[in-house]
Amino acid sequence: MKTLLLSVFVTAFALIVSCTPPGRQEKTAEQKELPSEVLYPADYRSWTHVKSMVLEPGHPLYESFGGIHHIYANAEAMQGYRSGTFPDGSVIVFDLLEALRKDSAVSEGNRKVIGVMYKNSNVFTETGGWGFGGFSDQKGTRVQLDAKSACFNCHAGRKDFDYVFSSYRP
Repeated sequence: MKTLLLSVFVTAFALIVSCTPPGRQEKTAEQKELPSEVLYPADYRSWTHVKSMVLEPGHPLYESFGGIHHIYANAEAMQGYRSGTFPDGSVIVFDLLEALRKDSAVSEGNRKVIGVMYKNSNVFTETGGWGFGGFSDQKGTRVQLDAKSACFNCHAGRKDFDYVFSSYRP
């Protein structure tokens, strides 16, 4: 009986494997096709937290980016933080929240924007290989922006670190 059950299981498994179309097989990390647009990374809060920072009044970027910044990076982006060159597939998230000051403490207020940098050097040739996207909430509501003028023109000054401002502190 055990031999018969084992034989049925092996036969069924072989049929399933042999009937799987080639396009449906799992690809390795090197083989995966990268999206051609900046997508909202719903799981970014589970990635590596790179750093946090607060921009206060008096900082030159306060009007646009004042508040609490949290920076997150996926595994590919962490390779870039370590080497200085970010591979395609790198995603860096800039989570900007209002900074509320009360009772000698600074705490997080409402979300202002979720900025995303996504590396795909074959698609984003005019912006150093990076695509830029903005989202207004954690539902992935897209903020319309001209990535070249709104984002890349500022990042162009960081060409020496693959256009990335933040650095990882282990």
